[in-house]
Amino acid sequence: MVRPLLRLASPASLGARAEADLRFIRGAMERSGSFTAVPGRGGMAMGVVALAAAGATRFVEGEDAWVALWVAAAALAVGIGVLAMRRKAAREGLALLAGPGRRFLLCLCPALVVGALLTAALARAGAVELLPGLWLLCYGAGVVAAGALSPPIVPVTGAAFLVLGATALIAPASWGDLLLAAGFGGVHLVSGLVVARRHGG
Repeated sequence: MVRPLLRLASPASLGARAEADLRFIRGAMERSGSFTAVPGRGGMAMGVVALAAAGATRFVEGEDAWVALWVAAAALAVGIGVLAMRRKAAREGLALLAGPGRRFLLCLCPALVVGALLTAALARAGAVELLPGLWLLCYGAGVVAAGALSPPIVPVTGAAFLVLGATALIAPASWGDLLLAAGFGGVHLVSGLVVARRHGG
């Protein structure tokens, strides 16, 4: 009796292999098109900075000192966020200034630059009561745009900032610090915790 020289794979094993190949290809495409180095723990640290700033506002007097406090807190939070993002990107083998990382920053940064320029203009004009709404809206717009290239929690985070920003525009000026604490503090803590647990820290 002549034995066959080739043993054909069973349809079940071929199907399993094809399914595994498709999963690999799908995962590679998702990684190449999305930015996964959003820092969860870094976002939580940014939230702590905002809550500390909100608590410190009771110790400052005058609009200039209030603006300086929040601008300093924002600068510290941005520094923490950039450092945390760089560390997570390095851990995942991603480049911040190429591919998805570059697109993420190009979506996020214009809104932040606009916010900084309008901050200077409104502070000079004495319209400081508009700053909480401006900061929340500009940050939310940037995060929503960047969220198109990120895990789903990111655009949801941006949407929460937009809601808080819109509220700040119609709420009494005395609510400003509370809304800033809720957004830059509370929303960052919650979204950062979700990212840390579900998306690798």
